[in-house]
Amino acid sequence: MTSDDSRKVAELLRGQRIGMLTTIAPQGTLTSRPMALQEVEFDGDLWFFAERASRKVVHLDAHPEVNVTVGSGATWVSLTGRAAVVDDVAKKRELWNSATEAWLPQGPDDAGVVLLRVEATSAEYWDTPGGRLATVLSFAKAKVTGQRFSGGENETVRL
Repeated sequence: MTSDDSRKVAELLRGQRIGMLTTIAPQGTLTSRPMALQEVEFDGDLWFFAERASRKVVHLDAHPEVNVTVGSGATWVSLTGRAAVVDDVAKKRELWNSATEAWLPQGPDDAGVVLLRVEATSAEYWDTPGGRLATVLSFAKAKVTGQRFSGGENETVRL
């Protein structure tokens, strides 16, 4: 991953708190669910808490390939990679916070609480500088001029 690619993806992920984690069930169907992102600084890995007995962990045992989508009205990032269950008490304590405790009141030392580490291999992003207002103005301009709508920047990067 080049430093420019890494910086751009990290910049787009900054401030995002929830991602849609998509896993592959043992029978091959896709399942998505919202998950709280546990680290603010993106270094190629995303971290989530989960219960060891959860469906998502069963899915990862069968198929570790995942997708995580994060976004807002003007910025969207889709990361693909492989997920692994991590049972590291020190890392759980490091990432633990009051929001996590609301979902997992048993605490980070409980054996039923695990981390999911998603090692991203690629990312595709859509970014509209100027946010929603710029998007609306660009859309209106396309309608008036008859030119194709330019929704901003769209790139795919290897991580």
